[in-house]
Parts: sequence; structure tokens; C-alpha cells
Amino acid sequence: MKFVDEFRDPQKARILIQEIEGLVKRIPICLDRPIWIMEVCGGHTHTIFRYGLNKMLPKEVEFIHGPGCPVCVLPRGRVDDCIALAERDEVIMTTFGDAMRVTGSKKNLLQAKAEGADVRMVYSPLDALNLARVNPEREVVFFGLGFETTIPSTALTLLQAREEGINNFSIFCNHITIIPTIKAILDSPDLHLDGFLGPGHVSMVIGTKPYSFIAEYYRKPITIAGFEPLDILQSVWMVLKQLAEGRCEVENQYTRIVPPDGNTQALQAIQEVFELREFFEWRGLGSIDHSGVRVREEFSAFDAERKFPLPNLKIADPTSCQCGEVLKGVIKPSQCKVFGTACTPQNPLGALMVSTEGACAAYYHYGWIPEEDLHPAKSPV
Repeated sequence: MKFVDEFRDPQKARILIQEIEGLVKRIPICLDRPIWIMEVCGGHTHTIFRYGLNKMLPKEVEFIHGPGCPVCVLPRGRVDDCIALAERDEVIMTTFGDAMRVTGSKKNLLQAKAEGADVRMVYSPLDALNLARVNPEREVVFFGLGFETTIPSTALTLLQAREEGINNFSIFCNHITIIPTIKAILDSPDLHLDGFLGPGHVSMVIGTKPYSFIAEYYRKPITIAGFEPLDILQSVWMVLKQLAEGRCEVENQYTRIVPPDGNTQALQAIQEVFELREFFEWRGLGSIDHSGVRVREEFSAFDAERKFPLPNLKIADPTSCQCGEVLKGVIKPSQCKVFGTACTPQNPLGALMVSTEGACAAYYHYGWIPEEDLHPAKSPV
């Protein structure tokens, strides 16, 4: 298929649904409970709800929404550090649009901007580097965040800054990695899953091989999925086919984008500029070993954490917010006590309501609050 509308063909969707219904009848666990499939990526969550895929599938198939939104898992203490940087007189703070609305312990970057901080939205770290070129008297800091999808662009920007000798540029690095996160979810004692839809954009960079432990050690099937409706439906079919046949493998539905070995140049840039942290704090998930990256010593001149003093405090989430349980798939967004009341996209209390990829934002935006979510008969815990 070559065009977007081909990936949204209703007739092809009906055929896939019929095939899925046939597979479900062959899977024994459906006699006792639903089949729980986690879509790791927030982009998948929005496709599912935007096109009503959750309503099309048989009731035996249930989606569990994973932690694949990097803005959503940013801890409040790191946001406070970022705001402290932004409020320095010499600093121009740059970041992506959704990160400007994530609230720390007291405020977010938009509020800091309203109070006089020089905070600017950019579309890439290269935009931030250009600001450093044209403002040599200021310190330009890029608030770097995201999974392996965005790490290469940050790495390449630092390589460019070093090559040009632009010394008034640095990054506040909050980049995170997907593999330790999935392992932490699989090791969680209060969650059981039957399979995964793997993240397409991350896999474009890292390839399919890093997921092999999911199938080999944890005995869970995983299919790397694209982001169009037929991508999701075909990926669900592939996971169910593995379950019906008693297989556990890493399969790649998104072959038009994702190569088995990933993007060699991107991985080389990441390796040159970054190294794994011993641990990184995730909002709602706690500390996960080797789940974040930091700037290598050779690039310390471009590391905002080394360049400026930071509060570096741990800030607990509001007790009423259940983002952690949603992130782990223990509850659905609409089961959170403050969903749609104290927590809305206009006034987000929890991080999952802030980003356009957050599961709570998807539920709220598309207005899908089913009776079984409000009064669940069964759950994967």
C-alpha cells in the first residue's frame, strides 16, 4: 500500500476483525478472562480511540495502556530543575510544546514564562542550537526528553555544536530508554499481560532484536506495530495468532519503516554522545535501573546538569493522582478518582492528561468512558 487512505480501508478492517474473531475462539484463556494486550506507545493509544478500534474488536480482547509517553513519565522534581534553569537571567530555555505544560511541584514552564523567564518552544534541538548561534551573549539550554525516537536528533545536535565550537549551548538531558521500562512492567507483581504491541517509532531506531528477551525469557508475544488503523488491527491479529498457535516471538508488522537492526547511524551517534545512567526516576513508576541516558564526560561542556547548579529534589505526586497505576496498566484512565473532574486537559493534575500522547488525554479527548471501565468485573491484577 502506498497511500494513507489505503491504511484506513473499512473493507480490509472488516476482514481483519473477522479473522481476529476466529482466532479468539482458538485461545483457551478466553474462557476465563479477556486477552490483555499492552500497546506500549501513546501514539497507538490515540489511534485506537480515534478510530474506535477498541469498540470493533471482540470483547475478549482488551487493551492495556502502557508508559510510552515520555512527557507523561517525567518526574515533578526534574520539571522543577528545568524551571530553575529557565529562571536564570542568562538562560534561554527551549523545549517542545507539550513539555511546557507539565507541572512541577508549583508551576510549569508556561507559567514561568508568564512570570518573565525566557522560555521558547522549538521543533527540534537544531532550532535551539540556532538560537545559541544568534544569541552568543546568552546561555541556550535545550530541555531534551523522549525515548530512542528523539535521542539521535539530540546527539547529532551536540556533535554539531562541538564541531562549530558553540559553547553557549547545552542540554538538560531527560532522555529515557524503552527496553528497561518494558522489563520493569513485566517484573511488576500486580500486572499480568498476554502480549505486546511494540512501539514503531522507537523500533525504527533500535530495530527488533532488543525485544527478543520478551519472547524468550518472559514467554510473551510482541508485534512491532505501525500507527494507522489497519496497522493496529493487523498487529493485534499477529499477536493473537501467536497465542492461538502457542508461539512467543518478536514479529514486525511495521516492516515498511522498521529494519531488524535499526538505524546504524542513529545508534552510533547515541553511543558517541550518551551513556546509560545507573538509574532514572519515572513519574508513577519509581526508579528503574539503566532506563535513562546522560551526556558523556567528553561532552560535559554541553551538559546543563554539570554547567549549572540544580535543586535536584524528589517531589512526590499528588496522592489523589493515580498516574502510576494507569502507566502500569493496573487501571484504566477513567477509573482514576480525579479523571475528568479535578484533572482535565485544561487543568492537568496528572502527567498523562498533559501530553497529546497521554492515555488520559486520549480517553478525555475522544469521550470514550465505557461502563466496564467505571465498574470493571475483571482486571489484569
